[in-house]
Amino acid sequence: MSVRHQVTDDVLTAYATGDLPEAFNLVVASHVSLCDEARVRLETMEALGGAVLDDLSGESMSYGSFEATMRLISERPKEAIKAEVVRKSCDVLPGPLMDYVGGNLDDINWRPLGMGAKQVILKSSLEANVRLLYIPSGAAMPDHGHTGIEMTLVLQGAFIDGDERFARGDIEIANEELEHTPIADIGEDCICLAATNAPLKFSGLLPRIAQPFLRI
Repeated sequence: MSVRHQVTDDVLTAYATGDLPEAFNLVVASHVSLCDEARVRLETMEALGGAVLDDLSGESMSYGSFEATMRLISERPKEAIKAEVVRKSCDVLPGPLMDYVGGNLDDINWRPLGMGAKQVILKSSLEANVRLLYIPSGAAMPDHGHTGIEMTLVLQGAFIDGDERFARGDIEIANEELEHTPIADIGEDCICLAATNAPLKFSGLLPRIAQPFLRI
């Protein structure tokens, strides 16, 4: 898949070194699974990291460590195996995301946001939140800014933000400097995976009133 808007090198490096919160890890992992170029860049970073590790002095391991690790792998729950089978049949959700959803689009328990928009908040660590967003074709998100980082990955359809169009596999990273009103493109409803580490900053009164209840 040809992806126009890819994750930046600094974010990809943080992902490779395990320095991102779980919510952002999920977005990046899903993006990499949809973008061949990002996956090659990640593999290059991991190879360089591996070369650095090869130059480090080794550490001794306790007796039976290898056997214990192999036993944990063999005792993997059947649910995880089932998730892999389901993952191959879903056209919208990438593999890493299906593990969080526990299936495909039909298994998602959407919650209404108003004006046809829906969301589902996924479980993650406390450092950041991650959610699936469903925005009807042609609908606009409320005008908002940011008090932190918002990372948005398109899974279905597309959205327009200013002069840029973000389609499947594209990722947008917004910070405190950006205020915008993304609009779902005409032709297909837009589904996105979005992670934030701080509340959004809405301009309108109604979104601000609803914000605590919607946890956005």
